[in-house]
Amino acid sequence: MKSKKHSSKSAFRRANDWLHLWLGLASGIVVFIVSITGCFYAFQQEIKDALEPWRFVEVQDKPFVPPSQLLDTARVYMPDATPTGLTYSNAEGAAAVGYEGSEEGEHGFTAVFLNPYTGEFLKKQQSKGESEFDFFRFIIDGHRALWLPYKIGRPIVGVGTLIFVVLLVTGLVMWWPKKWNKANMSRSFRIKWNGSFKRVNYDLHNILGFYSLLLAFVLAVTGLVWSFEWFGNSLYYITSGGEAKAGHHHPHSDISKAGLLANGTVSALDKAWFKTLAQEPDAQGFYMTPELHDREDAIEIIAYQDHGSWYNRNEYYYDQYTLEPYRVKGDRYSEADLADQLVMLNYDIHIGAVWGLPGKILAFFVSLICASLPITGFLVWWNKKGKPRKKSASVGGYRRKSTTETGIATA
Repeated sequence: MKSKKHSSKSAFRRANDWLHLWLGLASGIVVFIVSITGCFYAFQQEIKDALEPWRFVEVQDKPFVPPSQLLDTARVYMPDATPTGLTYSNAEGAAAVGYEGSEEGEHGFTAVFLNPYTGEFLKKQQSKGESEFDFFRFIIDGHRALWLPYKIGRPIVGVGTLIFVVLLVTGLVMWWPKKWNKANMSRSFRIKWNGSFKRVNYDLHNILGFYSLLLAFVLAVTGLVWSFEWFGNSLYYITSGGEAKAGHHHPHSDISKAGLLANGTVSALDKAWFKTLAQEPDAQGFYMTPELHDREDAIEIIAYQDHGSWYNRNEYYYDQYTLEPYRVKGDRYSEADLADQLVMLNYDIHIGAVWGLPGKILAFFVSLICASLPITGFLVWWNKKGKPRKKSASVGGYRRKSTTETGIATA
């Protein structure tokens, strides 16, 4: 009976090892690119702040100018384009009007930076085309789509990330000591830096993979939320206790009241901005969509409560004809339930910003380890590839495994 149980366990181990090996070889390049670009992107805000002085303005003792004034200035520098976003930062930050291409990542992104106190033009920055090269747009295009067209690259990244989650599980099974004795625990938790190259490489793959497993799993899962709609919906279903995730929806404006604000000298967007500002005097940033594409669209303004993170936000909606305020489920982080809070947290968790600078540093090192795993794993396989298994030798009546059986140097 014991022999059958041992044989079954060995068969499971062999199947697990086989799956880990071939899934790792199949997804290695994708995992490496996504992970190494994630390392760079973790500090993209800090690097941009250090290298791009136009992102900052001198603090002035007066209110910000309204959105219409910023849009009028930006229109001078982008006369034939429709703005897709308008951002106010904190008291020290520049405002920006953004212009996205027709397809995400395909035709680049342009931002016109402006002084929020005066509406003065500061800088026009383009990710592609006639302006300077945008390093972080290049990085995010690699991270999201491997620098392929997004319709092709994003599914590949999604499948590669899904495989990586499976590799984390099979890797844990491979790492798990057969016996929890002192010798096995030492081999499982400590890198033998004075060992041979093969041994050190094996330990780097095996032990660093274990130490980073939980956070690597979190990074992968938060990435999968964007890769596959079914995954995000399933995660929401689980965390909400069985509720279906509602699609991103806005309240509808009452078109029967169209024209009620037409005779005013202040635009509806400006009025909505002033109403929001009165409720959010301490907000650390605002985002709004300046152009409504449908007669039933509502004006949306997002107020961020913390500088440098995006999850803690309050969303405000107004009828574009009457400025009647609307509320929707999950529009305030502090009032949202767990599932909706996790949706808001997803990006900040993914880049580590939810824990501030220490979180970003942690995300950087975990991503770096994830990038190393395909390399060290490939070297483990290559070192064993094509080498015949040696029969075990019997020394003093005890069976001794050869180096090729263990995959590492025993000395």
